[in-house]
Amino acid sequence: MTVTAAEHALSVRQILALERIAAGDPEVVAGAGHLDRPVRWVHVAEAADVGVMLSGGEMVLTTGVLLAGNAHARTEYIESLHRAEAAAVVLGLGRAFPSPPEDMRRAAERYGLPMVVLHRPFPFAELTEEVQSRLVRRKFAAVSLSEGIRTALTGLITAGAPLQRLLDEIAAHSGCPVVVANLAHRVLATAGERSAVDDVLRDWERIARRAGCADGADWYRATLDGRGERWGSVVLCGYRGDGPTGRLLAERAAEALVLHRMLGGAAHTWEQQSAQSILTDLVSGVVPARQLLPRARAAGLPVNRRTFVPLVVRDGDPAELGRVLRLLGLCGLAAELADGATAVLLSLARDQAAGPLTEHFAARLGTGAGEQAVVAAAEPCTAWDDVPAGLREALHIAQAAAGTPDVPPVVRLRDVRLRGLVRLLRDDPHVQAFAERELDGLLYADDPGLLPVLRTYLATGRNKSRTAQLHHMSRPALYRRLEAIESLLGLDLDDFEQAASVHIALLAHDAQRG
Repeated sequence: MTVTAAEHALSVRQILALERIAAGDPEVVAGAGHLDRPVRWVHVAEAADVGVMLSGGEMVLTTGVLLAGNAHARTEYIESLHRAEAAAVVLGLGRAFPSPPEDMRRAAERYGLPMVVLHRPFPFAELTEEVQSRLVRRKFAAVSLSEGIRTALTGLITAGAPLQRLLDEIAAHSGCPVVVANLAHRVLATAGERSAVDDVLRDWERIARRAGCADGADWYRATLDGRGERWGSVVLCGYRGDGPTGRLLAERAAEALVLHRMLGGAAHTWEQQSAQSILTDLVSGVVPARQLLPRARAAGLPVNRRTFVPLVVRDGDPAELGRVLRLLGLCGLAAELADGATAVLLSLARDQAAGPLTEHFAARLGTGAGEQAVVAAAEPCTAWDDVPAGLREALHIAQAAAGTPDVPPVVRLRDVRLRGLVRLLRDDPHVQAFAERELDGLLYADDPGLLPVLRTYLATGRNKSRTAQLHHMSRPALYRRLEAIESLLGLDLDDFEQAASVHIALLAHDAQRG
């Protein structure tokens, strides 16, 4: 985008507010409703056919000496300015006219041309010098700002900075909230002071869709597109500077974001990054759930009178999960959290059955994948404040189910039983000491194969035939391994209580190791 003088012009109103012009006692006698016209240049002209010397946007200064005594010339003078798209005309009274000529005033009013008279003698050169110098300074400042922003953002992109870092830089330059939205007005990312951003997101659905939301006094939107595809927009919300600078900042932001997206590849779309940010903050609990509600709503998640179903899929592909959600017509967010766990937050209408829909979702995940996906599901909740605990519960279930044989496609808390309880208590020092004490003789044994045999033996309900089969060994060989284990631990595995004790210790040991 080229920075032009017109884009960083002064308005007629701004020029009339200058301290220097006050000495001429200016008065607007026509076109008062058009004082916000931009003034590109100031031009002194007395000729009746002044329009041929103009290119548009000029404020024309005249004493009217060549117009005195000729009403037709005065009217033609105003018509000529109108045809040339002049910004305004300033008439100095005294030399040719003691008061504003009524025919000029009526013509100016008819054409909507601001007409200003100066009641006191005033050197036109002073006004010309003042305005021209200001225009030059504004243009230079605009060019400097434009290049400074471009350099800063390009430097971040070449350094591999993430999207959020770019938005933070844009927000720092603009001093207002910055919002990136897709074509459906769903918020993909934000930057700026947290409270100000929350105020914008709280009412985002209404303000994003209202006509001209980015064309008001302090909202500036720039389209995000590239390679023939348009995918969204960046909006400066509540920018306090002048309009041309706001538009410039928005355009520079759009250029940088388009470049960032084109160079960043398709590893994670901005939609996925948005969902990941929301779900990660919900799980971590660092940000109160109530503060995340505007972000979730602005991201397109229905939140009013809904039932929320927190799910976690081990080794799930967020893109595939999102595709299945769309295929089934379900509303939800899907994003990878950590350690191979992908969270899904379903948002269902109150009359939708959460259980069957969750089962259907899990079944579709397994289609064509070669094996059935395992979905960990927390209890549905109707209060948004309960969602973080639900997501953490689903994550816990998924972790506990990772080592549980023969789990159903949808795993719930009751399905992980003792393994789930032990996993919840794994960080307790007493549990850690118990596991170390019970397994002490085996953890540092010379034969590292004994621990896997014990794990399988206890997981199969002390089934010797099944254990021998799974470890590809004969029954006598298994008996020798079990005898060695009993000797090292000092216990009798045929005793239920002793076997249960060492089983709990082994579950705790495995949970502590992650």
